[in-house]
Amino acid sequence: MSFWGGGILVSRIYNYIEGKYQSFENYKLAIVVDDKKAKTIPNRGYYKVDVECGDAKGEWDYNAWSLKIDEIKEGTKCNITFTSVLEKEEYQEYLNAGVNARRNTYRGKNITSYKDLPEDNKMNLYNQIKNCTFDDIYVGDYIESKQTDSENREIIWLIADINNYLYSGDTALDKCHATIIPAYPLMEAQMNTENTSTGGYKESEMYTTTLGTTIGSNTTDVLNKYLVPDFGNHIIKYKNLVSNGMEQSRSNQFGTNNGASSSWSWEERYLDLMSEVNVYGSTIWSSSGYDIGIDNRQYAIFRLKPEFINSYETSRFNYWLKAIAHLEGFTSANIYGYNGTHGSLINFGVRPRFLID
Repeated sequence: MSFWGGGILVSRIYNYIEGKYQSFENYKLAIVVDDKKAKTIPNRGYYKVDVECGDAKGEWDYNAWSLKIDEIKEGTKCNITFTSVLEKEEYQEYLNAGVNARRNTYRGKNITSYKDLPEDNKMNLYNQIKNCTFDDIYVGDYIESKQTDSENREIIWLIADINNYLYSGDTALDKCHATIIPAYPLMEAQMNTENTSTGGYKESEMYTTTLGTTIGSNTTDVLNKYLVPDFGNHIIKYKNLVSNGMEQSRSNQFGTNNGASSSWSWEERYLDLMSEVNVYGSTIWSSSGYDIGIDNRQYAIFRLKPEFINSYETSRFNYWLKAIAHLEGFTSANIYGYNGTHGSLINFGVRPRFLID
C-alpha cells in the first residue's frame, strides 16, 4: 500500500531519541481501516496493525494505541493498516507484551499530570492502571507530591514495578497495579523501642505504629500522613505474608543461637517495608524464609537502576528492610551501597512500598 494525497497529521506520534520518546511534527500518515481509507486513527479495538514508514522504523503500541517511530525525520510518511482480524485472546497477548516491555524499560518521565486528569479521561493515571493497559506508564516514571518529607525534600513517588504482585496472596490479588516507593526515605524511625526482634516483623513498632494499619485512624503514621493525601482510596489493601515469631535457638547468617524468624501469617496491609529480595534480588542477612513471604522477587526499578538502591539524584541514604537479622535487630540498606543489620533501636530511614490501582 502506498498513497498519500494530502496526508494526515496526527498528534500522538513519538520518536525514540536517547532513551526517551519525544513528540515530533511534520510527518504524514496514510490510514486504512478494513481496506478503506480513513482520516483518523480508529478507536482502540481488535485490530491487527501493520506499520510501514520507509527509512524510519515504525511500531504500533497497542497499550498506548499510538505510533512510535525510531529515526523519524521531517517529511516522514507512514502507512498504517488496521484490520479487524484479532480475537480477544490475541489482542490481550499484544497488551501483555506491552506491559512486559514497560516493566523492562526504565524511562524516568514525570507523569504527575496524568494523576490530575479528569476521572473519565482514558489517560488518567488510575484509568491506565485499572484498564491494565498502562498506556504511558513505565518503570522509573515518577509522580511529584505537594508534600515534603521529614528532611523538607519534595516527595517524589517512583513507579518501582508493574503487576509484580498479581495473583499473589492467600486471597489472590487480581487487580492490575503499580508498585510505588518514595525516591527518598520519608522519615527516620526505630524498628522497636528495645533492641529485640521478638514477635517478628508483625510485632515490631514499625509495623504496628509507625507505618500505620488503617486509613483515617492516625494522622501521624506514614499511611495517613504521606500516602493518603496523595493517593486516597487508590491505595490497595492486599494480603501480605509477614514474620510473626522469632526463636533465639535458630541459626541465622551469623551462626547458631543468634535468633531467626520462626513463623509467619497472612495479614491485610496497605504498605510495608521492602525485603532484601525486593531490593537486592537475593537474601543476604535475612534470618530465614519466614522473612520473605511473597516479597520474593526484585523490583524492576532496582534491576534497571541499581543506583536507586541507596541513592537518588546523588543523595545517599540508609533505610530499614523488613527481615529479622538476629535476636536484636533487622536488615537494612546502607548508605555506602552494601546491605547490613542493625539493632532495632537505631533510627534509620523509612522507605515503604505500596500498591495503587
